[in-house]
Amino acid sequence: MALEAAAALKLLFMKLNIAISAAALLSGLAACARAPTPAPIVEAERAFAADGYARGVKASFLKTAADDAVMFAPGPVNARQTLAPLPDLKPGARHNRLSWWPRWAGVARSGELGFTTGPYAVNGERQGYYFTIWRKQPDGAWKWELDAGVGADSAADSGPDSEPVFMPLGARGSGSADAAMNDVRQKESGLADAASKDLAGAYADYLADDARLHDEGAPPAIAAQQRKALLDARGATAAFSPLGGGASAAGDFVWTYGEASWPKDNGKKGWYVRVWQKRDESWRIVFDELVPAPDEKE
Repeated sequence: MALEAAAALKLLFMKLNIAISAAALLSGLAACARAPTPAPIVEAERAFAADGYARGVKASFLKTAADDAVMFAPGPVNARQTLAPLPDLKPGARHNRLSWWPRWAGVARSGELGFTTGPYAVNGERQGYYFTIWRKQPDGAWKWELDAGVGADSAADSGPDSEPVFMPLGARGSGSADAAMNDVRQKESGLADAASKDLAGAYADYLADDARLHDEGAPPAIAAQQRKALLDARGATAAFSPLGGGASAAGDFVWTYGEASWPKDNGKKGWYVRVWQKRDESWRIVFDELVPAPDEKE
């Protein structure tokens, strides 16, 4: 009987171990299934682009813009107030047809905030790269909060049928959107202070290893050497002044925009857009774009 009892106990422990392992496996699979991806944002961007091509830029932009959406025209303005008075172009017109498609995208751990970027073309001629920040609304619809871009040669990039690359999720958040914004404000203050002395060197402590930089007239800087060359071309020093932005509910994703100026370079001016992501214990810039003032495009 003692042997039978021991065997029964052994069998019971085996079953318990199997049950615990199965529960852990199912929990892990459920967590993986719940992990957000940028796929819905890519879908929203593609629908936005298709609608713009079919109905016209004004109608599609107003349809998908958040109430406080910001667009660069060339500097930041309220999108709805700027677009509403413009004339309605005839749908299907053969001139000035704008098209764009996502090639890189990211999302917050909370799944409600993210971005896409990729080439844009006018009448089939590639002319630069767009950048859009998207936020999921309470009703489940996606609205864009910021639209900006730079003119650049995008001929070598993949076409509209290509699949975009997804940025990895942030490691953790700061607890809340407000906490994340406060953290990033401190980081941006440090960056601005350093950039006033050494612009290229200022980014060394803040850029992620896979950061992407966009500047007027240049292809996206993705590799380390490309980023270094682009930062060196931005000038010796610069001044950055924040204007606004937003954060994710998870506190792991923050976007910002503001003014940029080069006091030592004949008063050159422009604007910046950045995306910050919480990685391990540090906030890192994963996207940084400089949009020049009109007279700097000549």
